Amino acid sequence: MPIKIPATLPAHAVLKREGVMVMDPDQAARQDIRPLRIGLLNLMPRKIQTETQFARLIGATPLQIEFDLIRMSEHQAKNTAAEHMESFYRPFDEVEESGDKYDGLIITGAPIEHLDFEAVTYWDELRRVFDWTQTNVHSTFGVCWGGMAMINHFHGVKKHMLQAKAFGCFRHRNMAPASPYLRGFSDECVIPVSRWTEMKRAEIEAVPGLNILLDSDEAGPCLVEDRGHRALYIFNHFEYDSDTLKQEYDRDIASGTPINVPCNYYPGDDPARPPHNRWRSHAHLLYGNWVAEIYQTTPFDMTKIGVEMTDLRT
Repeated sequence: MPIKIPATLPAHAVLKREGVMVMDPDQAARQDIRPLRIGLLNLMPRKIQTETQFARLIGATPLQIEFDLIRMSEHQAKNTAAEHMESFYRPFDEVEESGDKYDGLIITGAPIEHLDFEAVTYWDELRRVFDWTQTNVHSTFGVCWGGMAMINHFHGVKKHMLQAKAFGCFRHRNMAPASPYLRGFSDECVIPVSRWTEMKRAEIEAVPGLNILLDSDEAGPCLVEDRGHRALYIFNHFEYDSDTLKQEYDRDIASGTPINVPCNYYPGDDPARPPHNRWRSHAHLLYGNWVAEIYQTTPFDMTKIGVEMTDLRT
């Protein structure tokens, strides 16, 4: 969170150059405080697990956050109790009709990578969601398939099938150390990956306004900033629990689905040994930085979301 120090203090200029959030007393005096409203459009089959993973990350800051759960209107969840969905989720149709606005929205992945986007049963509604974010959401975070779908919708970037599943924990390079979203990041970090598709680096770099923030020689681009649409796209899974890849591996083994042992995950690549979590700290950094960036730039008057920016640092 921002540190309040005088603008004339030498540390102010140094920290600002390093990307540390600094705020002088005059800025702090003009600042109004209200809870941030962040929605989760949950497309994953295991709703409770996914909502817990993201709530853990965005709830780890000192800020008060209102966390809303959203579902596609017509798509019925098959792996989560109807009572849970009825009690805690709002259909997007209802959200859209209400005129509600959000400081942030996370759009999760979905296990439908093998389908063309147009073949997804709720694709038309999801495209409405993407367009709706441009007037009703200050910052959107598309995750895995959700990020691939967003970057395709807004920029036509295609997803490509891999010959083998990218599965395990892969090293990624910090390509933009000065980015506010990577504040505090090491030069390299480890991120869980679990997908059958990829977005190609050259096709992303060919689009003006897209900036690759995290990249991997083995797993390809991971985190992309799209300033023009106030969005981030991440194709991998910082939100995963320590045993999520293990659950996926055990499920495939039990069903007889061909699957490799997730690489760089189990000690000694031995599935009999408990996996080590090597991404938790960077996961909290990324989502904490995203929340902090929202806090610094979202309008206090929520009716102005999608209309104007309010950057307390300028």
